[in-house]
Amino acid sequence: MLDLRQIRYFVAVAEAGNVGRAAEQLHISQSPLSRQIMQLEEQLGVALFERARQRVHLNAEGRTFLAEARALLANAARLEELGRNLASGVAGSLAIGYVEGAVHAGLIAAMLREFRRERPDFHLQLRSRRTAQQFEDLRSRALDLGFVYAPAPKGDPDIESMLVRREPLVLAIPEGDPLAGVADIQPGHLDGRVWITVVRQPDDTNRAQFLAACVEAGFVPDIAYETADPLTSLGLVSAGLGLATVQQSLQSAAPPGIVFRDMPWFKRSVEIHLAWRRNDRREVIGDLRRTVSRGVGE
Repeated sequence: MLDLRQIRYFVAVAEAGNVGRAAEQLHISQSPLSRQIMQLEEQLGVALFERARQRVHLNAEGRTFLAEARALLANAARLEELGRNLASGVAGSLAIGYVEGAVHAGLIAAMLREFRRERPDFHLQLRSRRTAQQFEDLRSRALDLGFVYAPAPKGDPDIESMLVRREPLVLAIPEGDPLAGVADIQPGHLDGRVWITVVRQPDDTNRAQFLAACVEAGFVPDIAYETADPLTSLGLVSAGLGLATVQQSLQSAAPPGIVFRDMPWFKRSVEIHLAWRRNDRREVIGDLRRTVSRGVGE
């Protein structure tokens, strides 16, 4: 294994053409410098210099070795700088999980824009995951941060979280439906109507929570269609197949042919939480949490 110190000594002597001058530049004595160069030649099994009186000259092998030695030292310097940047959080990589609601709310785009300005050399890997899977991945260190629908389990020793967005649900109505002309929609208007809901597998709880909220509000929906995501639900609403509830921010992404109405009496909303490991004290994690927190206040 080559010694980088010997490589630096070799380059200094080769560029100075004199062991004494090279020793002065390196702030060491001439004798140990000469000894290090000879040890390098012995290790390589080849002479690198032609020696004549007080001067040394690179031979053909030395000139070839010098080019590679300079490249090696340049790479070593870059590697050293990378290590410092990784330690300070200037460069590196993080894996961030997210649920679809965080994308619809604009949280991911806002975080990426600001973080890219502050750390242009840092790489963020985005991974779509269900909430429960994100908690598991945080514990196993497969993720560093996660945007999830639920807070960390109460008293969890490993995971911490904070609420970053709460959005009310709005009612999506086909444009040609008579209900689209009603300005103040009440629970009685919705009893027995055909509905479209999102089912998240595995271990879906969305349907049960939706039905419970409907019963609490005072109506019973006829769930005729189930989809994998809210944008698909809006597509079915646009086709006139039924009603749906979606988070408020999705109104701007909805297809044509849909009318939206607020339901202030409907006790359900979409919550997005940011989760992380309690013992993760890295500066970059703290910066990302502050970036997301600033977005909450905007």
